[in-house]
Amino acid sequence: MKALVWHGTRDVRVEQVPDPQLVAPTDAIVRVTSSGLCGSDLHLYEVLSPFMTPGDILGHEPMGIVEEVGNAVTGIAPGDRVVVPFQISCGACFMCERGLQTQCETTQVKERGMGAALFGYTSLYGAVPGGQAEYLRVPQAHYGPVKVPEGPPDDRFLYLSDVLPTAWQAVAYADVPRGGSLVVLGLGPIGDMACRVAAHQGVGQVIGVDLVPERLERARARGVQVLDLNDFDSREDIVGAVRELTGGRGADSVVDAVGMEAHGGAGTTAAKAMQSAAGMLPRKLASRMMEKTGVDRLAALYLAVDMVRRGGTVSLSGVYGGMSDPLPMLTLFDKQVQMRMGQANVRRWLPDILPLVSDGDPLGLEDFATHHVPLDEGPEAYAMFQKKADGAVKVLFRP
Repeated sequence: MKALVWHGTRDVRVEQVPDPQLVAPTDAIVRVTSSGLCGSDLHLYEVLSPFMTPGDILGHEPMGIVEEVGNAVTGIAPGDRVVVPFQISCGACFMCERGLQTQCETTQVKERGMGAALFGYTSLYGAVPGGQAEYLRVPQAHYGPVKVPEGPPDDRFLYLSDVLPTAWQAVAYADVPRGGSLVVLGLGPIGDMACRVAAHQGVGQVIGVDLVPERLERARARGVQVLDLNDFDSREDIVGAVRELTGGRGADSVVDAVGMEAHGGAGTTAAKAMQSAAGMLPRKLASRMMEKTGVDRLAALYLAVDMVRRGGTVSLSGVYGGMSDPLPMLTLFDKQVQMRMGQANVRRWLPDILPLVSDGDPLGLEDFATHHVPLDEGPEAYAMFQKKADGAVKVLFRP
């Protein structure tokens, strides 16, 4: 089959690889009809490359048609149309029963001290072949894949794999009080969707912050107040603007949808240099270094801490991977800031989300993607998305 394969920093290739096979009774084989390119895939493109191995198949946002199932799989059958959550979970362990599927005790990558295995996402999360391919082996298929109806286009349902539950959890963790204010930092796919979710849920004031004109315009078109970072000379200025919009106190809640590769801010240049240096080391040495001493670019996190009001909540949905990050503990403690974070527990939120994708399209999912491209154009799509070129906000592959 054809797949997008990682070969090094900024080196993604289209290759022919062996078709996946059933390995366990709880496996299924899915013929992929659509697969998303996620902002977190770009971390593999650069910063997290020490945890990748040449030949790894990328992608963790797939949907398609079931081709084959193991004899322990019930609930789906060949011919069914399904969307596949990005994390692999069993549905029956202590963690899954508590709605923490991303901590599934059956698929935890215990040898690395990490949570549930993920599709297409580094050795830290099991090095499971991903879904930017023509076919995908789905472990724990008795629980993971979600059957969706025939008819509506893939774009209606694909975002159930990651984008929509991640944004939903980000807003839930932000715990915005009734009639309160929410700032969303970063208007890429997750931040954009978080704004849509917050507005749909009736959050009193939604403010989006970014520096890419096309992303700001998308949010503005859906009624979000937007702030362009390019219009401000300093962090203090943008924080001041948020305070002016929120009665002088700051936002009740802030979602950081940016993560480890934020632009600008104190320490960003040094962190970027360390990330780049790690990428030039031998892979085993680099991965050991990053697991113990890695640092993130923390501009977005520091901005979130400054923007949130005293006693407010910061929700982290952007991926962070540093083990030696310097946190502003004095400010966090003094302001009584609450923080919640983590990979989205997809199955936990689906009962809330499914009615929104089954009955109409209030979140604008069918036109959410800015680009639809074949797998053959995958390397160019990664480069375009990484550079935020051509108005790219969400890219979908059609195998």
